[in-house]
Amino acid sequence: MKAVLLAAGMATRLRPLTDDLPKCLLPVAGKPILRRAMDTLLACGIDEFALVTGFLEQKIRDAVGGWYPGLRVAWFTNPDYATTQNGPSLLAARPALDGRAFLMLDADIVFERGVIEAVLHAPWPNCLALRRARDLGEEEIKVELDGRGRVRRIDKPVPVAVAAGESIGIERFSAAASRVLFATLHERVVGRGLGNEWYEKSFEQMIERGEAEIHVVDVTASYCAEIDTPEDLAVADRVVRERECGAEHAP
Repeated sequence: MKAVLLAAGMATRLRPLTDDLPKCLLPVAGKPILRRAMDTLLACGIDEFALVTGFLEQKIRDAVGGWYPGLRVAWFTNPDYATTQNGPSLLAARPALDGRAFLMLDADIVFERGVIEAVLHAPWPNCLALRRARDLGEEEIKVELDGRGRVRRIDKPVPVAVAAGESIGIERFSAAASRVLFATLHERVVGRGLGNEWYEKSFEQMIERGEAEIHVVDVTASYCAEIDTPEDLAVADRVVRERECGAEHAP
């Protein structure tokens, strides 16, 4: 299976840390976020990647090339990264993913191996990682489920009262669903000019039209955090250092 990582954004909320460095290259416990993600994916048996870049993209290409000489990586660019959201970024990777099963990740997530293993081994062909919580705010992508545990709605405006938790930005799609997803993204981004929306709106359209079912995988037991602010970065750095130190001293 191929993994696609979306790393095009400017991360303005992390300035000045991201003035000259893409967010995914910021270190957490001494290792860049993107390298942590790719190391974990490789450890889980994924060895083929697609990366979508934009802001300071050459720095990301140089870093990945230095870390993993010879690794199969398909590179794509969202040229409108400064004025669009991640829907166009995912659409940019269509040549490598349309009609193929794939794992998708936002490149600003710090996570444990258990998160990826849970998503890869889930019994459903289409699924997303869910952190069950009630401490959700306006910025989290919240998930509402139907009576059978499938995604009904996935969006920031989903009321906390009906939300099962937060989508953390890690999804798996079957080959069949990928065809529908990219057709939907093209319809919305190119056909309707909706470049300034999240890819989750395409998920919702697929669900509403009965074109795909998306289940959730509960990964609450494993550490996972999206890095959006300096505070997020500081907390992740502390937590990961504590966990890695604890693992080193475990009997």
